[in-house]
Amino acid sequence: MLAAASTTFGAGLAAKAVQALVEEALLTPKPGLVDARDSGSHTDMSVGLMLASAHALEGTFQRIADVSYLHPVNQSLREKIAVIGREGEQHMLAATGGVNTHKGAIWALGLLTSVRAACPGEHDPNRIMSIAGQLASFEDRDVPPGSTNGQAVKRKYKIAGAAEEAQRGFPHIKEAALPALLRARAAGKTEEEARIEALLALMSSVEDTCILHRGSWSDLIVIQQSSRAFLRAGGFSSQTGREVFCRLSEYCHTRRLSPGGSADLLAATLFLDRH
Repeated sequence: MLAAASTTFGAGLAAKAVQALVEEALLTPKPGLVDARDSGSHTDMSVGLMLASAHALEGTFQRIADVSYLHPVNQSLREKIAVIGREGEQHMLAATGGVNTHKGAIWALGLLTSVRAACPGEHDPNRIMSIAGQLASFEDRDVPPGSTNGQAVKRKYKIAGAAEEAQRGFPHIKEAALPALLRARAAGKTEEEARIEALLALMSSVEDTCILHRGSWSDLIVIQQSSRAFLRAGGFSSQTGREVFCRLSEYCHTRRLSPGGSADLLAATLFLDRH
């Protein structure tokens, strides 16, 4: 009986995680990111590839949910979902021909899916993020050796990255993305506009390792300042906001800069928004 309940609940969570990735991919327009219009700053990605990657991860999220169902949030759970997450990365790479489309999203959504399954009665996004921070803070003792691009950027600039964002309970989602999403909806903006404002709220504050990997610290500052200017101008509802957005998109495109970390956090925001 418990196994059947776990499978049913896990299937629902996995579908929501995939849907969050699909909605992030299709959201248009996005500066420097793949969307329904074009490939942004990427030469190796397309919206079709992003959607294929998202759907290829459904089994990964299902397995994470199943193993997490009513499981105590502890070291054992952290290591169980880490193994599944790494296997999920291989499924993603097989589906994309070796292109890293969603590694960061597997980390963020995997943690949030795990917590929702471990605590099926919990629906408060802030509480879910807080528990995810506890889970992320347990050591992954089986992590393979080697350095990722994100880790190299963190060392170079001495900044936090995706791991620390999760360990701290996703502060940029809690303090920037979700409030921006809710404010825009309350102001009567379209759902697309609300989600774009949530993305730009992330871009205005996240020290995005994807941007720093491709660009420089000054590029990050320009993107953050432009994102803040867009939001201050009222977003797409003002001519100034539209002009700022166009300049920001052009800046990202010409320099091949992609705020991939913010995109991953937007997908996590959309997942949380469903609970």
